[in-house]
Amino acid sequence: MEYKDYYKTLGVSRDATQEEIKRAYRKLARKYHPDVSKENNAEQQFKEVGEAYQVLSDSEKRAAYDQLGTRWQAGEEFRPPPGWEIHSGGAQFGFSDFFEGIFGGPRHSTHQRPFQRTEQSTKIAISLEEAYQGTTRIIELQVPERNSTGQVRMSNRKLNVKIPKGVIQGQKIRLSTGMGRDIYLEIEFQAHRLYRAEKRDIYLTLPITPWEAALGCTVAVPTLGGKVTMKIPAGSESGQKMRLKGRGLSGNPPGDHYVVLQLVTPKANSSAAKAFYKKMAEELPYNPRANMLTG
Repeated sequence: MEYKDYYKTLGVSRDATQEEIKRAYRKLARKYHPDVSKENNAEQQFKEVGEAYQVLSDSEKRAAYDQLGTRWQAGEEFRPPPGWEIHSGGAQFGFSDFFEGIFGGPRHSTHQRPFQRTEQSTKIAISLEEAYQGTTRIIELQVPERNSTGQVRMSNRKLNVKIPKGVIQGQKIRLSTGMGRDIYLEIEFQAHRLYRAEKRDIYLTLPITPWEAALGCTVAVPTLGGKVTMKIPAGSESGQKMRLKGRGLSGNPPGDHYVVLQLVTPKANSSAAKAFYKKMAEELPYNPRANMLTG
């Protein structure tokens, strides 16, 4: 596609104000309107003027266009850099491949329509504790802003984002940044040393000793909301799952906190420990693989 100098098309300078751009467009639109113009190629000229005005009259699109700089001259072959496409989803008429290459969108309609709001998404990683309690994040964006002379440039803006408690993995938070752009923050959970999440439910693997499993006991269990006391019944087995209702991530209804038991056997790393295990084998003869050996 060929690079198009929209400022040259409208006959204005690159630092022209919005009012100057509007006046230039109105003058040229009257001059080249196909219904009244006697100029050669008036219809094509009218479309090119409309295309230039669509970009330069929109603060966000003008800022994006201005960032191309002066590296290209009118008529030269142009390829937009990666990431330049701004897909608006709006219908356009008669726009060039150059316009589409930068701003995206099909050319279906025979009438101009306003561009819809552009959307951008990005991921943000938070801890499970932050998801449980809610948190805030400061994010930095590049947004178009107009200076005192009416010229539009990209500038950095910091936003203080409130992330509500009870958010889940994959949930999106919509931010309206103004200038026709929405940003969606997609929630990601950071890996946790104790917990994992399945939607609003939280899972914890809890190590217990063989005698705690055999005899039953009461243990302290960590949860996102703090430590709780839980009774482990006698005869519990490794892999057994126990539920603490409503102690997962908040919601309607809230999630649960599941405790998965994991038997941990102490090592026989002393003479006394070895003697104890030998006595256990004598006193409690048991083959856990017996069912595997029967036909």
